[in-house]
Amino acid sequence: MSKAICRLMSICFLAASLAAVAQSGDAMKQDTMQQGDQMKHDDMSAANMAKKSVSVSGKVSDDGKMFMSDKDNKNWMISNPDAVKGHEGHHVTVKGHVDAAKNEIHITSVKIGKDEMKNTMNQDTMKKNEMQH
Repeated sequence: MSKAICRLMSICFLAASLAAVAQSGDAMKQDTMQQGDQMKHDDMSAANMAKKSVSVSGKVSDDGKMFMSDKDNKNWMISNPDAVKGHEGHHVTVKGHVDAAKNEIHITSVKIGKDEMKNTMNQDTMKKNEMQH
C-alpha cells in the first residue's frame, strides 16, 4: 500500500511539474508577443516622429511644387501641391507634416503672409481709387 501511495504521489508530482512547464511556455510566448507588439509600437512611433507637424513661414515656388522656409532657407517638396493652388509665388505660413527622410511637406493649411496681405490690400485700394477717378 505504501508503494501505491508513493507511485500515486510521484504521478501527481510529475503531472504538476508538466503543468508548470506548460504554463511557463505560455508565459514565454506571451512575453515574446508583447515584445513584438512593443517593437511594432516603437516602429510606428519612429514613423510618426519622422512626420512631425510644423507651422512654417516661407515662399511657395512659382510652380507650386516647392516650399522654401524663411527660417533656414530649406526647400521642401510639397507632396500635395493642390493645397497651395492660388498661392504660387506668394509668401505664406503653412501648417503640415514634414517627412525629413523624403524632404517633403504635406500641407494641411495655408495662410497668406502679413506682407502679402498688405500688398494685396494696397493693390485693391489703388484699383478702387483708379476706378473712382
